[in-house]
Amino acid sequence: MNTSPLPPPPGLRSWLGLSVVLGPVLLVAMDGSVLFLATTDIAEALSPTADQALWILDVYGFAVGSLLIAFGSIGDRFGRLRLLMAGAALFGVASVGAAFAPGPQALILFRALMGVAGATLLPSALAVLSGLFTDPRLRARAIGIFAAGFAAGFAIGPFVGGQLLGRFWWGSVFLINLPVVALFLVLAPVLLREVPTTRTGGVDALSVVLSAAGILATVHAVKQAAAEGLSAVPAVTGIGGVLVLGWFVRRQSRLEHPLIDFGLFRDRVFSIAAVTGLLPLAAWSATAYLGGVHLRSVLGLTVRDAALVALPGAAVLTVTCVVTPALVARTGVRAAFLACHFLIAAGVLLLLLTTVSGGLGWYVASTVVAGVGYGVSFSVVADTVVAAVPPERAGSAAALAETGNEIGNALGIALLGSLAAVVFRLQGPDVAATLNETLRTPGLAASVAEDAKAAFVSGLHLAAAVAGGVHVVLGAFALRYLPGRRAAGAEEARTEEAPAEEHGVR
Repeated sequence: MNTSPLPPPPGLRSWLGLSVVLGPVLLVAMDGSVLFLATTDIAEALSPTADQALWILDVYGFAVGSLLIAFGSIGDRFGRLRLLMAGAALFGVASVGAAFAPGPQALILFRALMGVAGATLLPSALAVLSGLFTDPRLRARAIGIFAAGFAAGFAIGPFVGGQLLGRFWWGSVFLINLPVVALFLVLAPVLLREVPTTRTGGVDALSVVLSAAGILATVHAVKQAAAEGLSAVPAVTGIGGVLVLGWFVRRQSRLEHPLIDFGLFRDRVFSIAAVTGLLPLAAWSATAYLGGVHLRSVLGLTVRDAALVALPGAAVLTVTCVVTPALVARTGVRAAFLACHFLIAAGVLLLLLTTVSGGLGWYVASTVVAGVGYGVSFSVVADTVVAAVPPERAGSAAALAETGNEIGNALGIALLGSLAAVVFRLQGPDVAATLNETLRTPGLAASVAEDAKAAFVSGLHLAAAVAGGVHVVLGAFALRYLPGRRAAGAEEARTEEAPAEEHGVR
């Protein structure tokens, strides 16, 4: 019989601490999508090349994703609140730099610095929550709210950006970060407490460099090949990136204190959760970015109208994050993963019904249906990963979950966006590398503009078909390999009984 005392219920301070943490989480997520509707305005103001335009969008996600694991380990060892404070301050400073960037290169640099700051915030914030809420059910509820904040930030990013762009210049989308950062820096020391550090050992600097360099080199090669065609330079860069990532993986198995404990992936549920943290964000970011271009440049919607179109999906996604923990308690993790992948697949495949002249209703339906799947994935992945490790490793586990989200976000734009770019390059009128550049060409004939729009829609359809197909496969994989509710309960019971039997307890 289990006689261990129940954990004390969280007090008002814990819930207030959760509300304070949600501020920077909302910002970090929102800055991953706030530029989706601002690309046209930035292109007119700064005249970036096609490659620079993609880097403006996704360098933020790559900076966050490549450094999350390192900062998760640093927070576990040296203090999570301290890291949160430093990261919030850097995020505010970099936001000011991005808002007043004089050219595309400067904007890319400040977006990268914002990504570095974001990498300090996400794992420490989620780890702080695991310390505030020790009861598993309340922790799941708090993580569901955390996931809703992250999802809401990413989902409302285009809407917030659209509203600001309708009234101010493009740099305003970054200045809105400052009040939230200032409020966090004032309230966090009062409401949050430093979690005692119990992990020892330093952070392997070479592992940090290898992971970041491998990711950046590999994805840059894919983007360059999509924009300019396959040649020796992107091929060598891509192969080099893959080799560096292989070196990183091999090094982790030899370190006493690795950045990633790959032994965690021996657990089937953990592995599927990690993949689910990666691929839904890839589908979401790619379809949101390409869908935003479709709304503005193909259908001709104003930035405000395009932002309003995104609201139903954002609302559904946010609500789903909040209610998912209660649903999972009734249906089990397996049902949640199945719903996640199959709903995302159904949602993104609805984009195949969009056309050059219409499809607005199908776009809204797509965001709503897929939004339920995205909401399930955010909540289930975060709780599954954090619950799989002891409290002293919560920061590193949270970093794994958030790394999947951020890398998925950046990979979606880079890979699926590049796939759409290839289609445009092959089928388009060969006037410019992107649809927006083509439509800004002086004296462009109406027939050429229509051809360019048709080529873009073809690229959107192919990206949606690939994303939908991937999630159908993932759903089938979860159906085949994840244990059902009864099987999981029996396995858990056997795990709990084993230690007692070893000590002679029957």
